[in-house]
Amino acid sequence: MLLVLLLLMPLTVLGWGKDGHYAVCKIAEDFLSEDALFAVNQLLPDSAQGDLASVCSWPDEIRHNYHYRWSSALHYIDTPDFNCNYQYCNNLTEALMFLSHFVGDVHQPLHVGFTGDLGGNSITVRWYRRKTNLHHVWDNMIIESALKKFYGSDLSVMIQAIQRNISDIWLNDKSSWEHCAHNYTACSDRYASESISLACKFAYKNATPGSTLEDEYFLSRLPIVEKRLAQGGVRLAAILNRIFTAKTGIAQA
Repeated sequence: MLLVLLLLMPLTVLGWGKDGHYAVCKIAEDFLSEDALFAVNQLLPDSAQGDLASVCSWPDEIRHNYHYRWSSALHYIDTPDFNCNYQYCNNLTEALMFLSHFVGDVHQPLHVGFTGDLGGNSITVRWYRRKTNLHHVWDNMIIESALKKFYGSDLSVMIQAIQRNISDIWLNDKSSWEHCAHNYTACSDRYASESISLACKFAYKNATPGSTLEDEYFLSRLPIVEKRLAQGGVRLAAILNRIFTAKTGIAQA
C-alpha cells in the first residue's frame, strides 16, 4: 500500500517551507469526505492529535535521516534549462505524510525549476536587504513577508483568507482543480506542467543573479503563491477522497 500511494505522485531542496506545507494541508482538511477524514485520522500518529497539517513537514524533517535518505530526490523535479513544459519521462502512516507533503511540493513552481540553477537554488538574490537564493524566496520568504505585512504574523489568518477565496473568487475554478482526466487518482503531470509554466512567467522573470527583489516582485508574485497553496490543498483533499472512497474498501481497512 505504501508503494501504491507513493506511485500516485510519480515525482522525483525543500518544497514550500513549514508554513506553506501547513497551509496546504490545513486547506485540504476542509475538503475531505467523511470516509477520507476517518481514514486519515486512523493513519495519523498519536502525536498529531488528529491534525494532518501538523505532520505535513515531516518528510523535510527526516530526509537526512539515514533510513530516509532515499526520499531526498522525491521532493523536486529538475526541468531542462529554458524548457517551460513538463514531461514525465510498508507503512500507511508514512505514506500519508509523504503524499501530503509531495502534493504541496509539486505546487511550488521552483520545484519544477531548471536543472542548471537547481530550481533557483544557485541564483543568489537579495530579498529586500537580506541575501538569499531564489528558491528560498519561493519556499519561505514570500509567505513570511505576507504574514508580516498583511496577516499580523498569524498563519491561521492567512489560511482563512485563502479559504474565503476558494469559496468566492475561485469557486468556479475549484471543480477543475480537483478533476483528473481518465479517472486518475492524481494527475501530477498536470500539476508539474503548471508549476514550470509559472516558474518561467513569474519566478525566474526579473530575478537574475545579484538582483534585489522588493515590493514590485513581492506584490505581483504573492497572488501566485496564495493560489498555488489553495490548489495544493484542494487537490490533496480530492486525491485523499478518491483513495479513501468507501467503495474502495481502504477506508475500512
